[in-house]
Amino acid sequence: MSMSWLVTNAVAAFLLPPLSLVLLALFGVWLASRRRMLGQTLIGLAAFLLLALSTQAGSRLLVGPLERTSLPLADPLQSGAGAIVVLGGGRLYDAPEDAGRDQPSSATLIRLRHGARLARLTGLPVLVSGGAPDTVGESEAALMARVMHDDFGVPVKWLEQTSDNTAENAKHAAQQLSQEGIRRILLVTDAIHMPRAKRAFAAAGFDVVTAPTRFLGRRPLDSASFIPKAAELEYSSYSIHEWIGMLWYRIRYGFA
Repeated sequence: MSMSWLVTNAVAAFLLPPLSLVLLALFGVWLASRRRMLGQTLIGLAAFLLLALSTQAGSRLLVGPLERTSLPLADPLQSGAGAIVVLGGGRLYDAPEDAGRDQPSSATLIRLRHGARLARLTGLPVLVSGGAPDTVGESEAALMARVMHDDFGVPVKWLEQTSDNTAENAKHAAQQLSQEGIRRILLVTDAIHMPRAKRAFAAAGFDVVTAPTRFLGRRPLDSASFIPKAAELEYSSYSIHEWIGMLWYRIRYGFA
């Protein structure tokens, strides 16, 4: 297991809901014995934020600005790209229905589907990117290439199998594609993740044409949008992760 991946995920757990809000509430409980009003205010704030971020209306406030920076690709045939790069988005472990092999998560599968569609439409070669920071098994890129070939009928030309994060996805993909003289790419990832991914790949020397997928904030708001749901809390947490990630990448790597 990659130590940098483990530390990053541990820090993220403390910064993101629900754990960050639980810790805020517990701090409020502790503080209430000393400063009752302030402690109760923190407890109430934690409860309010947990409920608000669990609604579609609340998550939309975080999801929307990220997704609006990456519009759907209008005309792939006019992109001028030399390759399609598909980023991994997690895996499901030890699938019993597939002889115990790992499978792509739903997020990764949606990215693969979009990448395969673009590959068939444009005829461009495909690079899949993802290491194995949390396991000793096959890399995420390897299982992505297998699914791309077996399930979507699209061969993968390059596998980037050593990265632990988006910045490394970009750096290592650049090392491979620069040998082929490819600088302009179609980049496939979630719409929420695209702003950070685009910055990373541009910093690595690519001319990036964004091809986002998995838009999470497109459903119209209605009365049900204010009912808390676990999925909406997940989307809120994902969005906060990306906002923090962009700030961290600016500090750590100097990405503008």
